Amino acid sequence: MEQTILTTEQLLARLPEPLLRWFRASARDLPWRHTADPYRVWVSEIMLQQTRVAAVLGYYARFLAALPTVEALAGAGEDQLMKLWEGLGYYSRARNLQKAAKLIAARGRFPDTYQDLLALPGVGDYTASAIASASFGRREAAVDGNVLRVAARLTDCHDDISDVRTKRSVRAALQEVMPETPEEIRLFNQAVMELGALVCVPNGPPKCAVCPVRDLCLGRLRGTAETLPVKAPKKARRAEEKTVFLLLRQGRIALRQRPETGLLAGLWEFPHVEGALEESAAGAAVQAWGLEPRDWRRKLAAKHLFTHVEWHMTCYLLEVSGEGPEGFSWVDGPGLAAHAVPSAFARCCKEARRVLAEAASD
Repeated sequence: MEQTILTTEQLLARLPEPLLRWFRASARDLPWRHTADPYRVWVSEIMLQQTRVAAVLGYYARFLAALPTVEALAGAGEDQLMKLWEGLGYYSRARNLQKAAKLIAARGRFPDTYQDLLALPGVGDYTASAIASASFGRREAAVDGNVLRVAARLTDCHDDISDVRTKRSVRAALQEVMPETPEEIRLFNQAVMELGALVCVPNGPPKCAVCPVRDLCLGRLRGTAETLPVKAPKKARRAEEKTVFLLLRQGRIALRQRPETGLLAGLWEFPHVEGALEESAAGAAVQAWGLEPRDWRRKLAAKHLFTHVEWHMTCYLLEVSGEGPEGFSWVDGPGLAAHAVPSAFARCCKEARRVLAEAASD
């Protein structure tokens, strides 16, 4: 990357003017772009990690309506925080937000430099740069996947963008050509990311015909843009089989809370066991919890993809009798709605809401 950058210094130096002109005319109207408040910028950046803009919009509005300040976030109860985050996934993001909020509230001010922001829980290089530039006008280049893709195509770089050395080189090169004024610094990072999101897109050919910097792009001029960026293939996800139980007793369904550490830590789930069990083995698992199967109502199948693992779920809806383990919480429809159940159980949750609504109307 370093050698490629040395031969494209003039190209990158010419990038800001047409890019900023395009961004001012074509940028999407997103709520976090109307503020320099570091709290609101920070919340948006954390929510947008590995999550589509369209999915974030509603969560962002609800989160800030409930927790409008860093002090409010610092003092929020875990149940409220998890419920506000329910469905966004990667729940450690919410926990790290609150850990950082408590540090900021205790300090009495929001960190305003890249290094101080980087010290916050859950804040990495990209997020620290994005907040420092958007809220405080610091000349810090924020480099995410969109930016790496744009840079690779612009400079015809064939280095692996998953290599940390490539990322560092891209960051240094862009930081060298960033504008000087706080207003333009704030817009520059957003403009490069916007170009990658809307024009120099992933998973398909770039839209070179409408690109504001197509005349600068070595990838377009050399015919390599569609083959870039180069990225090492991801490891295949590990598949896990699970049998999930929707245990219905007297118009209520069983939930249990996950451990405080590990995947989906502290959230609520439907009881489940490892493996894809047939009905007889599933019945034995229910009995092991001190419950007696009475009526097997329905069998469902569901799948959920995490970053490194995928769950293949066999789900049974059945009526049971008995007390069950102490850790089970038996909830009605409103009770289910009040608990933060991760989207991994979305198919089961939909069925649970249906059957609880039927039970309430009887």
